[in-house]
Amino acid sequence: MNTQDAGHREAAVVALADGEYVTAGNEYTRAGWRVLADPRPGIETFDIGDHGWVGTGLAHQVTAAVSYRVAGHDARATRRGVAGVADAEELAAVADHPVQRACFLEFVGDFRAAGGLDGVAAAYEAAADAYRNAGPEIDDPREWATTPLFQAAAAPLKQVARGPANGEIAVEWGDLHGSDPADPGAFLAARASYKRRRFRSLVERVADEGHLAAPRGTTEYDTDHHRCPACGSTDVNWIESHVLCLRCSAPTAEQ
Repeated sequence: MNTQDAGHREAAVVALADGEYVTAGNEYTRAGWRVLADPRPGIETFDIGDHGWVGTGLAHQVTAAVSYRVAGHDARATRRGVAGVADAEELAAVADHPVQRACFLEFVGDFRAAGGLDGVAAAYEAAADAYRNAGPEIDDPREWATTPLFQAAAAPLKQVARGPANGEIAVEWGDLHGSDPADPGAFLAARASYKRRRFRSLVERVADEGHLAAPRGTTEYDTDHHRCPACGSTDVNWIESHVLCLRCSAPTAEQ
């Protein structure tokens, strides 16, 4: 995602690959703060615009909370969740378009789920209601769903789901969205409903297993040039400037 994170996201990915989840949480936190403060050149902190780049900062903060949960630092994850709820609610309050407001409310549910807070289901239900209410003002929900804001809101869920799925894509477009874009409110409300069913349990699972996968980048299967020293896989994940194992996210070794 093309935002100004000062290299902290890449540092977080390196930390995930090394199994240093506290460091990953710290770096995702720094990345989130950096993007929230100054998303892109010429974009002010609360200038959401049509693209909503500031959402990337919220996504980093959600992933920071998950990283702390995986590391067993639940109190720090909770603090990140509480702060994230406040940030997302403030952005929802200043959003010009009701569909963007609904997406920020979706983030509220994410922070509650990632931080181990109460009120997860109620937060996602509020977001779903907001999407349905925004429906009459949405021409094409697919256009909104492909903006940086909505992609950012999907990113932590997709990353968390990768680990239990052996590194594969576990959350598809059709999982997150309704089947009929002619009903925009329901089409987008499906995002919050899906997360209400899945995200908290996925966070709890990776926390119990003590492993958070790196984000998925460009993949290559059955290579003849890399092999994972940790699990032996020859399937790779090219993310940031690093080559990681697609399966376990460990750094791979050239053959």
